[in-house]
Amino acid sequence: MEEILDPELLICDPHHHLWDRPDNRYMTDELTADTGSGHRIEQTVFIECRSGYRSDGPEAFRPIGETEFVVAAEPGGFIAGIVGYADLRLPDVDEVLAAHLEAGKGRFRGIRNSSAWDPSPDVRRTSTTPAGLLGDPAFRTGFEVLGRAGLSFDAWLFHPQIPELTDLARAFPEVPIVLDHIGAPLGIGPYAGHRDEVLRAWRQAMAELATCQNVAVKLGGIGMSLFGMHWHETPEGATSAELADTWGNEMRWCIERFGVDRCMFESNFPVDKASCGYAVLWNAFKRIAADASPEEKAALFHDTATGFYRLTV
Repeated sequence: MEEILDPELLICDPHHHLWDRPDNRYMTDELTADTGSGHRIEQTVFIECRSGYRSDGPEAFRPIGETEFVVAAEPGGFIAGIVGYADLRLPDVDEVLAAHLEAGKGRFRGIRNSSAWDPSPDVRRTSTTPAGLLGDPAFRTGFEVLGRAGLSFDAWLFHPQIPELTDLARAFPEVPIVLDHIGAPLGIGPYAGHRDEVLRAWRQAMAELATCQNVAVKLGGIGMSLFGMHWHETPEGATSAELADTWGNEMRWCIERFGVDRCMFESNFPVDKASCGYAVLWNAFKRIAADASPEEKAALFHDTATGFYRLTV
């Protein structure tokens, strides 16, 4: 195990999941083991992953079960924020959001309605997400409802779709949006072997997105196989130096464009666990931010996340 870098740096991890699936469990015991592995993790935010849905009742309200599931799994408040799922296209989305807020007992903060889609079946992992979701008039009607409810939006999409998010953010400048996983610059399927071209397109799109002051960025997701790095195929996984060398330039570029007050490091565990350990990942982030000032580090590792998700510290 690597030595923990800067162990006293306060951290809020704004992106992790919980699930209890056959042969794949990541619940509070596993989360506690990871967050207690050496870094100073003060709080976390749970992000929807289709866990604990209600098995009966109206279809639109079944995702409320996930918020109930998280509150029951971690009643103490270490998971200080919950981001759930609601189909924003549905006419009764206001009632669904109200039910999430009630079930969250003060911890519910927003919605992630995935729009990740690509024409290549080698990239597209599900057939349920339609192309062009963020521009759908019904979706935008629900997005307005989300904003009126005082909730935020987590955007999960692939890098060719970033302009769609920019258009949405400009149409609703009052709604706080955070882009997950640095906008997912793809490295699989037709994008494999074209990293330079992908990163050029990604930077161009991200530069436009950065002009939207209501958009923040999560710096992470770099252990996912769709990024094309293949660390998940090795038994030892990546070291913090390898992670920082591979993605440091892109993350520092994001920080320069968006500013530390709109950037937050994230673990994306247990998804990124396939490529590295929790302590290794946060070491990588600390390597990437090594030249930042103490105030900038406080923002990147803690304050931007707690501010965006309106967490009580």
